[in-house]
Amino acid sequence: MRRPEGGNRIARLEDLTRGASINGVLPDALVSVVDVRWFGSTALELTYKVADGRVANTLLYRDDEPRLEVAAAGRPWSFDGDGGLFRLVSEAKRISLAYLFDPYLAVTTALVEPLPHQITAVYEEMLTRQPLRYLLADDPGAGKTIMTGLFIRELLVRGDLRRCLIVALGSLVEQWQQELDEKFKLPFSILTPDRIASPRTGNPFNDDDLLIARLDKLARDEDLQLQLEQSGDWDLIVFDEAHKLSASLQGDEVRKTKRRLLGERAGGLTRHFLLLTATPHNGKEEDFQLFMGLIDPDRFEGHRRGNAKGPVPRTDTSDLMRRLMKENLVKFDGTALFPPRHAFVVPYALSPAEAALYEQVTKYVREEMNRAERLKAEGERKRGLIVGFALTVLQRRLASSPDAIYHSLRRRRERLERKLADALVLRAGATARLANPELDAVTIDDIDEIEDDDAPAEEAEQVKSRFSISRPPPRRSMSCGSRSRV
Repeated sequence: MRRPEGGNRIARLEDLTRGASINGVLPDALVSVVDVRWFGSTALELTYKVADGRVANTLLYRDDEPRLEVAAAGRPWSFDGDGGLFRLVSEAKRISLAYLFDPYLAVTTALVEPLPHQITAVYEEMLTRQPLRYLLADDPGAGKTIMTGLFIRELLVRGDLRRCLIVALGSLVEQWQQELDEKFKLPFSILTPDRIASPRTGNPFNDDDLLIARLDKLARDEDLQLQLEQSGDWDLIVFDEAHKLSASLQGDEVRKTKRRLLGERAGGLTRHFLLLTATPHNGKEEDFQLFMGLIDPDRFEGHRRGNAKGPVPRTDTSDLMRRLMKENLVKFDGTALFPPRHAFVVPYALSPAEAALYEQVTKYVREEMNRAERLKAEGERKRGLIVGFALTVLQRRLASSPDAIYHSLRRRRERLERKLADALVLRAGATARLANPELDAVTIDDIDEIEDDDAPAEEAEQVKSRFSISRPPPRRSMSCGSRSRV
């Protein structure tokens, strides 16, 4: 049923006949003509009825004709509307209410076949908590991206979500975008440097309702965090690899990284807050409870002070998190999703060249680690910790592949040689012990990010180059023929 086409033409006073539907008599309302009484040929008294049944009258003159439109001459409605369009509108309304009849609507409309543990996580653990503040900590391979996509889609069809921000490692943002688009038809945009530099609305967080941001970019950029706060409230914020938001207790002091501060800041900007990680616990109960403080700071606030001298009491977190091991994951028929895991050592023989490389790098790391311990003993604790950590990363590169350790050693040699060249230029003013402003500028965040796979290799090398424990030798020992040991 609709208004017949061909109406909505400019009316003359003569067109105001009984039964006609007229626009313009009342603002934004259609009236039906009941009676007309003329006063000469230039004015009339119009009696009309509005949609709620009220009857009123008014005087109209020739000057009123430009604002009058005839919507229907003699009848207000017809039944010759577009049936296809009506069906489309009714289908849209039916879909908007589909979750009332299909409790698993996101499952049936997504291009995935979720497993039992994924369905229970979304429909039994997450959707039942309003608002949601939750840690999803299933083992790797459980499909936390799929569970997050199902949760987002379910909130969308229920009208409970409009704005969603996902914060992930830089190397994973494209993967998040691709999987959410392919499997759930969720058009997330990535917060790229171009979007940050020239936002359409003046704030890059207001350009798109569905957004993916890089963790370290957001954590290191204070201006960007201010823009996030100014962008208003969010319906859902998700942190992937959330264990990188952890804090640690040292004595009575809580040590927080920039990532942790970002997590605390973002948690206050959203109604639903979801953390994803496969490694929620580092073996220290106090650190774990500090981590859980992101979800419920009131419950875990008491464990931040005064517990350094004794063990921190365990607390039940089953209402705030779920953790399933691979052994607990099954298919719908009850069979194990993953084959059993059996850990054992497999010996293998190194080639002569590999053995020689292994021995030399191990000797280098062992000697330098001893020097790091001496530095700590001499009072240079920060320098010793940094050097020890950097050398540990070097040994991990050795275990990775010969190519990885080769490039690490090559870059380190190049940097040490440049440092030696600079020292030779400045040898006239050299002293037995020079301050190292680069080392003083190193923060806890730099140390934590050395081994971060999200950091580019070149950037990691630049950070590590600040960790050299070599001291400028006395002037008498410098010579142009000296070499730096790698």
